[in-house]
Amino acid sequence: MTPGVAHLVGIGGVGMAALAVLLRSRGWKVSGCDIARSPRTDWLESLGIPVSIGHDASHVAGADMVVVTPAVRPDNPEVLAAKGAMRFRGDVLAELVNSAPDSVAVCGSHGKTTTSTFVAKLLLALGESVEWAIGGETGEFPVAGGSGVLVVEADESDGTLAKYSAKTLVVTNCEYDHPDHFKTPADYFACFDEARGRAKSVVESSSLAPLGFLSSVGAFAALADHNKANARAAVEVALRRGHSPDAIAAALPRAVADLPDRRFEKVAEGVFTDYAHHPTEIRCAVSMARHICRGKLRVLFQPHRYSRTKALLHDFPAAFAGADEVVLCPVYAAFEPPVEGGDIADLYKEMRESGKYAARVLLARSCDEAWEHARNSMAEGDVTLLLGAGNIIALVPRVKSDMSDAAHPPRRILIGQGSNTWKSDLNLSVEYVKTDGPAGESGAKLLAERPGLCPWMAGIPGTIGGWVKMNAGAFGHSISEVIESVKVDGKWIPRDACGFGYRTSAIDGEIQDVRWLDCSCEEGDAASFLARRKKFPAGTKGSVFKNPEGDFAGRLLEEAGAKGMRVGGARVWEEHANVIVCEPGAQAGDFLALARLMRNCVLFRFGVALEPEVRGLGLC
Repeated sequence: MTPGVAHLVGIGGVGMAALAVLLRSRGWKVSGCDIARSPRTDWLESLGIPVSIGHDASHVAGADMVVVTPAVRPDNPEVLAAKGAMRFRGDVLAELVNSAPDSVAVCGSHGKTTTSTFVAKLLLALGESVEWAIGGETGEFPVAGGSGVLVVEADESDGTLAKYSAKTLVVTNCEYDHPDHFKTPADYFACFDEARGRAKSVVESSSLAPLGFLSSVGAFAALADHNKANARAAVEVALRRGHSPDAIAAALPRAVADLPDRRFEKVAEGVFTDYAHHPTEIRCAVSMARHICRGKLRVLFQPHRYSRTKALLHDFPAAFAGADEVVLCPVYAAFEPPVEGGDIADLYKEMRESGKYAARVLLARSCDEAWEHARNSMAEGDVTLLLGAGNIIALVPRVKSDMSDAAHPPRRILIGQGSNTWKSDLNLSVEYVKTDGPAGESGAKLLAERPGLCPWMAGIPGTIGGWVKMNAGAFGHSISEVIESVKVDGKWIPRDACGFGYRTSAIDGEIQDVRWLDCSCEEGDAASFLARRKKFPAGTKGSVFKNPEGDFAGRLLEEAGAKGMRVGGARVWEEHANVIVCEPGAQAGDFLALARLMRNCVLFRFGVALEPEVRGLGLC
């Protein structure tokens, strides 16, 4: 490539930052942008690479090349303005490797970052001049730099690995992944075969024989088995480049002293984070954590992409063997639209019912909630492991703060009898407070004492405060129709100021009392209404979802096949598809997962996103 002006969209990403440094070293005038400032963008600017915050079409003015990744949306203003100048990162990096006089490209399903780091640092320790571009930082070793033999981490996720013509290609391992790009395992493996065929020399990590001299290197012996394989591949590269076993043995401790960031990285005492998001990687991380854990091993896992979750669904449960507890977090989409069968609820169901995982599995509504549970549950000797390639990494600052601050006051949530409230089975800092006074009484008691009230109200279960807060209703009516005013935290608020909507209100505070309008109804008495209402079995929380405008949630759910669905001890009621029955022994996570699956079946069948009516579900 002839040097010119290059602009990188999303330059703060680890791979893009590395590419920016390579282009600049080859005479390109480089700039970039990202949605937020970060330590990596600050580092790029310290090297003389300007970074703009935010995306704007003006950023690409005068650029000969605009570099993007598949994660950048097609409607990004800079992509739209780039026109014929746009190039994908993987294509550009492959071209730089192919034009380099000497290169080592490290590829594989797992261990690419660690192995390429070991290769670069080992060759440096052996006195070679090395230039590198790697998908992770290691202590003071940045993602890119140097000059000399080019060592890169070659990513297969977008298929560009097939374009590499490296002098030496290291293949760590091959195991089907990235189903969003490779529709079959054969497609995936063919990409590696193409790269093998184009390379001058290939190091197959899985077929390397043990080397006797490595047994005397203490730093090598101390590595976990999968990292021994990574180090062995780096040693093979050095041997093929003419370095002696004695020199390698002396240099190796410096090369393997530190793992790249997020490779079993210690965040705080008893808390580690790891990039693992494939079952094989999870198994390695859990094994390492189990080795140092003296108490309970708790794993917080965020799957990466719906397509991967679906494709590898049956392989995940066994990967957590050795953990005492697994808390599942919602899938990190990575700009991917939802995929039927790839939701976190599908994985929760698989782990609850597969028989491959005997320990406790819980379901969180967010990564923050999962960490709150772990923090509140930790005891001496416990280890908490944060796994995933998504935004679970954003927990790290909070973990560090929480572990240095013992004060975590609970949040108060006001309820009546809690009949329509879902409560998590995670160990959260929440205090449920039952409303005192008339608002805390059951609606049935009110109707018995006030026979003049509208008889359709007999069809609403729960407490008066719950009725008002959720603007509950039955038989086509809503509570807001018959309210004059509501007493909240000692102050009477008129109906028009309560912000009533369908199954919702803007009331913030403790509902203490209600003033009712005089009303009459020509549709019958309470007995006739109750005769029309199905008798809910024990263990329900009322209707799970609100009716969408112009339709009924129950009808949509039944048409979508929700009846008969089950997760653990929770099942969809045979009499009404919008009601979940929790059997004895059911977990709150069973209810949450089943609700997510019910919502998904309507979403994928009809394109309608149902909203929860049960308070607390918080489905995203």
